[in-house]
Parts: sequence; C-alpha cells; structure tokens
Amino acid sequence: MAKFLTSKEENYAQWYNDLVIKAGLAENSVVRGCMVIKPYGYALWEKIQQQLDVMFKETGHSNAYFPLLIPKSFFSKEASHVEGFAKECAVVTHYRLKNDPGGNGVTVDPAARLEEEYVIRPTSETIIWNTYRDWIQSYRDLPILCNQWANVMRWEMRTRLFLRTAEFLWQEGHTAHATREEAVEEANKMIKVYAEFAEKWMAMPVIVGHKSESERFAGALDTLAIEALMQDGKALQAGTSHFLGQNFARAFDVTFASMEGTREYVWSTSWGVSTRLIGALIMAHSDDNGLVLPPRLAPLQVVIVPIYKGNDGLERIRSRAGEIMKELRAAGISVQFDDRDTRKPGWKFADYELKGVPVRLAIGERDLENGTVEVFRRDTLAKETLPAEGIARHVAGLLDEIQENIYRKAARFRDAMTTRVDSYEEFKRLLDEKGGFFLCHWDGTAETEALVKEETKATIRCIPWDAPVEDGACMVTGRPSRRRVLFARAY
Repeated sequence: MAKFLTSKEENYAQWYNDLVIKAGLAENSVVRGCMVIKPYGYALWEKIQQQLDVMFKETGHSNAYFPLLIPKSFFSKEASHVEGFAKECAVVTHYRLKNDPGGNGVTVDPAARLEEEYVIRPTSETIIWNTYRDWIQSYRDLPILCNQWANVMRWEMRTRLFLRTAEFLWQEGHTAHATREEAVEEANKMIKVYAEFAEKWMAMPVIVGHKSESERFAGALDTLAIEALMQDGKALQAGTSHFLGQNFARAFDVTFASMEGTREYVWSTSWGVSTRLIGALIMAHSDDNGLVLPPRLAPLQVVIVPIYKGNDGLERIRSRAGEIMKELRAAGISVQFDDRDTRKPGWKFADYELKGVPVRLAIGERDLENGTVEVFRRDTLAKETLPAEGIARHVAGLLDEIQENIYRKAARFRDAMTTRVDSYEEFKRLLDEKGGFFLCHWDGTAETEALVKEETKATIRCIPWDAPVEDGACMVTGRPSRRRVLFARAY
C-alpha cells in the first residue's frame, strides 16, 4: 500500500515518524541529530517562508545575513545568554585537515588550531549586536528592523524530525530602537504576526502570552510565545518574540546620540520561528490516512487523476483536464495532472491522501460522456460527482471551505481539551487521564513552578494575554493569585 501508517491511537510518536518519512517530508541524516529535508518537505517550508516574508516586509522589516561562525568570546559578554546556550554549542577549533601519516585518510592538522575558537551559531544576538555597534551612531540610525533566514546548530541529545534537531532552519528578527516603548511595541507586534500566520495560514489556533521568568529566552527581560495544542494533548511552542531591554547593547557597547545630545544605550528585540512549524502542522491536523494540509500552505492544492483504458481515452481526458487546469491556475491555484502510467489510480489516490493534497479531481471516460468530474476533499474524505462546467469556481470555493473547516476542527479540539482546575490533585489526575491545556492559579514563585515540573513533567506554557484578573489561590500552595496561567506537558 502507498500509505501504511501506525495508528495515532496505537502509538502517536510512531505515527508521527511514519508520516514524516512516508509522506516524503524528511529523513534522518548520517550526521548525528540532523535531518535531510526532502523536496516535498522543503516545498512546505518555502510556502511558510514566502508568506511570513511578505508579512515581515509589510511591517517594515528587511532581510540581511550574518556569519554562521561566531567568536567564542562574544558569548562571554552577556552572562545569562551564555548560560542558556553553553551546553548546546558546537565549537570549531581548527581550520585545516591533512593526510594522515599512517595512511588512514585525513586528520586534523594540529598546527592549524585557531587562535580563538568559533561557535556555530545557536542564535545570532551576539554577532548581530557586535555589528550594530558600527551601524548605530545617532537616533537618526534607528530603528533597525532586520530579519535573516538561516540555519542554526544546537547540540540536541534527543531529536525528532522537525520538532527538535541539532541543525534546523529558521528566521530570526533582530531590531534596535531608541526607546523602551518602541522595543516593547515591536515585540508585541511580531508575536501578533506569528499568531495571525498560525491561525489564518496554518489553520492552527494558538494562545498568546508571556513566558514565566524561568522559561524566558536567555538574555531576555520578557518573552512572548504562541502555544498550540497537538492532537495527543501536548503543547507545542510555535513561535517566540523577546524584549531584550538594553542587555545586548550594554554587553557590546551599542550607544547612540539622542535628540537631546546624550549618549544612550539602544533597546532591542529578537523573534523567530523555525521548521518546527512543519511538525506543528502535522500534529495539529493529520490523521491515519496521512497529512491534512491547509490549502493556503499546501505545496500542491489540486491534483487531477485520469482513469482510462487506452491512449485515446487518456488524450481526451488530458484535453478536458487542460481546460480545468487553465482556469484553476488563472485563479492562483496550484494544480497537477498525474498521467503516470506506472501507477494505478487507486495507488495514486492513496498517495495523494498521504501527502495531504486538499482536493483531488478524478476524470474517467464515462465522466467525459456525462460532462462530470469526481471531487474528493482531503479534510473530510468526502467525495461527490459534479458537472464539469464551473468546476474551477467550485474548487476555489471548496479550498476556502477546507481551510476554514480545518481551523474550526482544531479550535473545537483545543477548547474541549482546555480545563480550568483549582485542585493540585485534580490537576495531576486529569493531566494523566485527559491531557491538554490547564488554566490554573499559580503563586508566581519559581519554587512552585519547579515543583510542578518535577512532579508532573508539566510546565507553564504562558501567562495568557487575555487572562482576566481573577482572585484565587495557587493550586499547589494556596497562596493568593490574581490570574490563571496555562499549564501543559509539551514538546
């Protein structure tokens, strides 16, 4: 069969891994902890990248590129930053190889040791702020609104395709501002961009909020996040935006002449999403038949499969399909005619379900006689036979309907899996029995947060932006609390 997958109910982790590999998205590499993103998976990343790039530029940002290698000394300049990343850094120590004298291939040339080692970027704050020091002299040089599309390396011990790999692709925005207020506004603006993208393009409902102090990005004064719920009841952090204050400006001595003539340290933000979004797409929507992709991000939105007996029948179907494809492409819809003679239609049907193509059209020789087309929608697995006349208009509307239906289904699931809990015992019981998001009172202390994490493996995902003021008592300690926070087990 084209699409044998382990059932989600049987083994969710294996289902996910099967789906990534069998749908042709990615595979493990010979390099430990790294993945090969295959063409279909990379096409999905390109769709994500293209839309986000438009949204970044609409908010005034420009793309730039900074070095992959960062001098090790840079990580010593901001204490909390180096503490957060030190255990994940891959370090370059030499710049040359030589033939092994014993004839065993090549070896590192000990005479080529670098005077200062380089760190393969785990994130780029340090190299960028060292650069910004030369770019910024006065308030006239601000703001700087830069983004880069790049790869990063974080030495992960336990990896899973797309969700957590040693090397991954992402974008990282790095902005510089004259005032605290501008930087805070920027951090808020970009998390809203991520939330809009997640909901309107990924069809994935998210909760926006502040990270607790212990969960903040290393070196940030505040971290905002979007949190999504996967179908196994675990949370996934899908994007973050950080208000960095003046920490990196002070570490790298980045100052500017203000309008009043004083020297001031610059205020900064950083924000990013990664190929983890592909993992989120898979786990938020897909089923035991394969991927379920929202049409706005599907690399291929419509496929036409001919059903025929001879070349004459194929050519007549090809002519009809050509008319339909012309209309679909004129409407900006991606479409493909699959006339491969090496696979039967049933195999193709299963394969396109596996790959999550939102709409499949089947045209047989009888359809030519009747002036009809069979229309199959991936989200509900429903099919119907419709007149060929006007089918392109119908498909265009159907794609919008599928996009909305996928979102509604995910939102209903998220709402059903969100529970308000006041008792720690009930929290622990439901965490095991039900899973999902839990809105609970917390006393605001790192000690209580650490206790919950140690005892249950659940963490505070965020303090929701829209959490109302509500007098209550911490579910663990009974101490006063003014609002509920979002707990969950997470990836």
